[in-house]
Amino acid sequence: MPAPTPLPGLSGRPAPVPTPGPAPRRPAELPPAHALLICVALPALAISTDQGQLTGEGLEGFYRAGRRTLSRCQVRVAGREPVAVQARMLSADSARFVGTLRLPTDAGPDPEVVVERIRYADGTERITLHSASGRTLRLPVEVSLGTDLAEVGLVASGRPGPELPASVYGSGMRWSSGTANCLVTADPAPADALASAGLLRWEVDLPPGASRSVELRVRPDGTGPIRAAGHGLLRAVAGARAVGDDPRVEPLLARSVEDLQALLLRDPEHPTDMFPAAGAPWRCGLAPAEALAAARMALPLGTRIAAGTLRTLARGQLTGPGPRSGLIPGPLRDAGPHLPPGCTGAEATLLFPVLLAEAWRWGMPGQEVEDLLPAAEGCLRWLRTTVGDGVFLSDAVPGGLARGEIQAHAHRAALLGADLLEAHGRADGAGLRQWAGRLRSAFREEFWVEDRAGGRPAAARLADGRPVPHLTAGAAHLLDTGLLGAGGLAPGLLDKVRTEQLARLLGGPAMDSGWGLRSLGAKEAAYNPFGHRGGSVRVQETAVAVTGLAAAGYEKEAASLLRGLLSAAETFGHRLPEMYAGEQRTEGGAPLPHPAACRPAATAAAAGVHVLVALAGIRPDAPAGTVTLRPVRGTPLGELGLSGLSVAGAPFSVRVSRLGMTMVEEAAERLQLGV
Repeated sequence: MPAPTPLPGLSGRPAPVPTPGPAPRRPAELPPAHALLICVALPALAISTDQGQLTGEGLEGFYRAGRRTLSRCQVRVAGREPVAVQARMLSADSARFVGTLRLPTDAGPDPEVVVERIRYADGTERITLHSASGRTLRLPVEVSLGTDLAEVGLVASGRPGPELPASVYGSGMRWSSGTANCLVTADPAPADALASAGLLRWEVDLPPGASRSVELRVRPDGTGPIRAAGHGLLRAVAGARAVGDDPRVEPLLARSVEDLQALLLRDPEHPTDMFPAAGAPWRCGLAPAEALAAARMALPLGTRIAAGTLRTLARGQLTGPGPRSGLIPGPLRDAGPHLPPGCTGAEATLLFPVLLAEAWRWGMPGQEVEDLLPAAEGCLRWLRTTVGDGVFLSDAVPGGLARGEIQAHAHRAALLGADLLEAHGRADGAGLRQWAGRLRSAFREEFWVEDRAGGRPAAARLADGRPVPHLTAGAAHLLDTGLLGAGGLAPGLLDKVRTEQLARLLGGPAMDSGWGLRSLGAKEAAYNPFGHRGGSVRVQETAVAVTGLAAAGYEKEAASLLRGLLSAAETFGHRLPEMYAGEQRTEGGAPLPHPAACRPAATAAAAGVHVLVALAGIRPDAPAGTVTLRPVRGTPLGELGLSGLSVAGAPFSVRVSRLGMTMVEEAAERLQLGV
């Protein structure tokens, strides 16, 4: 779901992000998107209903770089619209629509013509007529076209403007406004074109059993076919595959990789650098915290996305004197009913050194790491400067609110950052480690709310020391530690007893909905199963909980959340949205979609990769030439094989048996299996 900021565009250029300040006014209510078929190959989109016809209503249409290039594309055969019988996604960037047609001369109820439409995000649509008749048919085919050339923000707010007048141009139609143009060409060329109605017309001869096609190409005038930003990554990760006893793992990984690629954008000024957009259709620009989180979870596919994301954000890092030096700016984000909006810039700044440190362990080339170290040092200096003589990292707003989730990010950044900088001879990490130690001690005392059930971590701590006691999914980040050398993990903020209590809470019915982890406990005040961070299931936090619980040894709770996530993915066609309703699972039920959720979303797509790789417990240390395997005990999904991953820049494949035995089937020659 979008942050409470104006709707971003769909361009490849990272959108400017505001600095912390008063919460901006919310945009107009977003139209529902949960039932739409969204084909994505950024910076292009094609958005359709299950009827197949593009009527110009709502969000329907082809989009490119933040503008709707075509809003209406309606097909009639023999003066009739086909009856829609099926609509489904074929891949991340294409959808298939099938309709049937009963001709006026038919004697019976059976249709004689099948109309198939394949729609691609890049602006191509192929319309094919299949004959089931025993006689030759001569059919007039009409395609009615129109566009408003409106920006996506105006479309989403219901103010796109009127359709523009068309002109006949070559083998198609052309539209023009003061700021944009669009050209639709057809192959074969139409027999007739009527500009006043935006109508292209053909006379099609269809022998018995034959098929005939018309292909439309929608392009901003003067441009060629669009090439998705992630196209260059296809070859590198196309081999990523999951197989196993659970049939859901294979389509989940395949669709996750597809969606992640479809959401990649390039920095226009540095086109070799790719980063994931937050999600479609609302957030097709750079959101720093989400981009870093997605790139981190996608590290098993290689380090290229991580490197591009880090370089792009490093160029926008604040420099110079002052307390904000080193900060990576980010917009405000809704934090649920019990906390004010938080600045994602702090989260992004803390994720930066973590992603770099872990990408180095997965095999990022040494020179790339060296080039990014100054930016990581800037992030860690900002952390130390902001904390000052204190212990907790507080919001940079009046009131001094310290969020529990941010303490977890800061603790992990300090430990992994110190490890990274020391290994490269850049700094003595003792100061960072000492502060992290003080934070652990203080957090266990001041962020823990005691009660008769064993207590819980506070969502936040006020400046006067009072805790905000509500149980949220942000507590899952307390279990997210991070990779250190020799296959080890950084220590967590909680001790063993409190980690066990947190595991019970996350695995209990108040938090585990049966479809994943609720963002706010069902027994908390202001719980709303559709609340963005007030009760809905957010896929990213569910994945963090699954991997954190598994790493801490709480396999039962991890397995329950994992199975719920897989079941939800199945109902969504294995294309997980960023969130869905947190209503309790019932026999034979299905999770309720959230009408404003992005689908696909980068963090949700990367989460599919993250949870499956976590089952195998792959912990690489490419600089040391080792990889450690610590699979989840109990093998909750049975036997699992993962192939086409990347460790130390080479293909990596592993298989985990039903008994939890691991076998590396493919790896770089220099890698040794660690203990």
